[in-house]
Amino acid sequence: MRAAAAVLVALVVAGTASAEDAARGRKLYFSACAQCHGPDLRGVDRDARVGAGDNMALGPSLRGVGARSADFYLRTGYMPLRDPTEQPKRTHPRFSERDLRALVGFVASYGGPRVPRVHPERGETSVGLALFTEHCAGCHQIVGEGGIVTGARVPSLKRATATQIAEAVRVGPYVMPRFSERQLSQRELDSLVRYVLYAREPEDRGGWALEHLGPVPEGIVAWLLAGGALLVVARLIGEGLKR
Repeated sequence: MRAAAAVLVALVVAGTASAEDAARGRKLYFSACAQCHGPDLRGVDRDARVGAGDNMALGPSLRGVGARSADFYLRTGYMPLRDPTEQPKRTHPRFSERDLRALVGFVASYGGPRVPRVHPERGETSVGLALFTEHCAGCHQIVGEGGIVTGARVPSLKRATATQIAEAVRVGPYVMPRFSERQLSQRELDSLVRYVLYAREPEDRGGWALEHLGPVPEGIVAWLLAGGALLVVARLIGEGLKR
């Protein structure tokens, strides 16, 4: 009897907490998100012509994006934006952990995928390297330092958690392409995340890593060293000819 009563109390408490979280998430949405995404989460179009005469969306629909997109954009600080025409950039989250859960839960209540589970310990670094080289390195550089592409800045992956990397792969934020499970299986995703985490502090067996900034500083250093060496050689040859 006591056990049944305890279970009943637990269910009542859980239901009350759930209702409070739902109300909290709804309040947060209307205070921070509804202006751009609409009171019914169907998005808002701004009456402004860009490009070849197309309307530019002030805020896309959030119906069906699920916890996956909401969790990614809110935890990375990409959202909310002060100016919806600017590219989102990583900052500290605007909300506390409790508010994040409530707001993500509110958006998720309109349907969509859950936050993905990823297990980098099950993946293979070599497989992840091959996948990253094929699909990601062209923009993010081979060690995930980020860069610049036409019309966008590519963020560094150094601060991204394993879950956020998996979310970005499935969501395709901003100009990044989206990869479905048919294009990139769960096992491949595990390997990809494993490589990105490894690339933060790789084993520099080749010597001086130059902070893993990529080919530009490496080329500059090479030119300076090679140029200086050539000048010394040229001077020695010149002095030898004078004698």
